[in-house]
Amino acid sequence: MVASFVYAAVRTPFGRFGGALADVRPDDLAAIAVSGVLAKTPSLDPALISDVIWGNANGAGEDNRNVGRMAVLLAGLPTSVPATTVNRLCGSSLDAAIIGSRAVETGDADIVLTGGVESMTRAPWVLPKPSRAFPAGHVTAVSTTLGWRLVNDRMPKEWTVSLGEANEQLAERFAIPRERQDEFAARSHNLADDAWNSGFYDELVVPVVVDGEVRLARDEGIRSGSTPQKLAGLKPSFRPDGVITAGNASPLNDGASAVLIGSEDAASHIGHAPLARIAGRGVSALEPQMFGFAPVEAAERALSRAGISWSDVSAVELNEAFAVQSLACVDAWKIDPAIVNTKGGAIAIGHPLGASGGRILGTLAARLRASGERWGVAAICIGVGQALAVVLESAA
Repeated sequence: MVASFVYAAVRTPFGRFGGALADVRPDDLAAIAVSGVLAKTPSLDPALISDVIWGNANGAGEDNRNVGRMAVLLAGLPTSVPATTVNRLCGSSLDAAIIGSRAVETGDADIVLTGGVESMTRAPWVLPKPSRAFPAGHVTAVSTTLGWRLVNDRMPKEWTVSLGEANEQLAERFAIPRERQDEFAARSHNLADDAWNSGFYDELVVPVVVDGEVRLARDEGIRSGSTPQKLAGLKPSFRPDGVITAGNASPLNDGASAVLIGSEDAASHIGHAPLARIAGRGVSALEPQMFGFAPVEAAERALSRAGISWSDVSAVELNEAFAVQSLACVDAWKIDPAIVNTKGGAIAIGHPLGASGGRILGTLAARLRASGERWGVAAICIGVGQALAVVLESAA
């Protein structure tokens, strides 16, 4: 079977909800990521891209009508380059990379551009259509920013609790105290700040420029000098006596990511050697309210398919939807927490749903490249009880 490789990865800086990217459309953010990753491979003729597979979780506003295809057109690629958009909620862009890698490995494609985008700021309110025209009563607009909306009454109530309540339940189940969560969150902010200051993200992040003006060049939500003591002063967000706060959960964000995937032979067209081989993939699912714990099994399946174990792994990128679910996964894997998210995680950097999978995959490839270590795992939890994971083997 043909192997698939990561050749290049970039992302935009992630903006805060209502922040610097609030007036930038998601299809424009996606186009910036597409142009940014192709700028890393100037020898590549874009017409040789077999397909573009793009992730997006909401798709209810300006990201409708196949935002992947919109990104291709807005970025100025040849109209002959096709594109599709996939939705696996928070895992959408990692799913896009997985789908792209399979296309390469089966011989259906030689070069695939993958990625994802989300503008949670610009996610619209929606109104359900009435069954009959001109209803006499009031109609409620529903936010599409995050979480359940327009829930089917047939769904069991325990499945449709809020994401925050689901993670309060996770904290109870695994006895993970507020102090550990705040420590983990502070670490995320400080490692992200250190990584930016050291130049790690200089090659991974392309600034958002609109009409010649730089709107954002660095992740907007990182709080340098964060401490557990500062975070301890925040009030619980979901239960009066709860453990989850705005400080130990990922925020709402805007941003895009892109990952270029190809066969080994594609190097001659791309113009440089690959960064890493996609060695294993895993998907898992369990009860919807347990979504935060789903990466445990997804990663185990990816490792099994790669033919390695946790003892071989030197780097882990785990999307930090909540500190508690991240800690639950790390505890279950019985790995050294020091290898997890060494360049910061989503609590600090942000979690624009459709873009986060591409972010962690690109960061993992860059970490392996910089350290010279061989094996790494990227994993992400997904609302409604799912998770994805990918194992990378450094090509260095």
